[in-house]
Amino acid sequence: MSTLVLVTSAPTSIHAWHALGLAQALQRKNEVFRVFFYQDAVHVANNLQWVPDDQRNLMREWQKLSIRLPVCVSAALNRGITDEENAKRHQISHHNLAQGFELVGLGELADAVESSTRLVQF
Repeated sequence: MSTLVLVTSAPTSIHAWHALGLAQALQRKNEVFRVFFYQDAVHVANNLQWVPDDQRNLMREWQKLSIRLPVCVSAALNRGITDEENAKRHQISHHNLAQGFELVGLGELADAVESSTRLVQF
């Protein structure tokens, strides 16, 4: 069985943390899973967000999993998040996609939905 963890909630939402918790549990159990960040969840990949020292950093927690972290390119660009390649293409002066995350098209989400046995959206 494979699971697609579709994260659509903003990083400030408890749902975004539940998505991380599920991914961590699946990884501990050595179960096959994929994640995809879409809609407001793309904000987790913004390297310019500041988190106080006394709070957990959702971006860093995802990075610790050392898994592929695909982010919808259109949703990200629409929310001011870009990688170096898209910054050049769209003439944006800076890029701010956090390390370990990658911008991908919605075709990747379609493929993940097609190839997964179960989909859990947060």
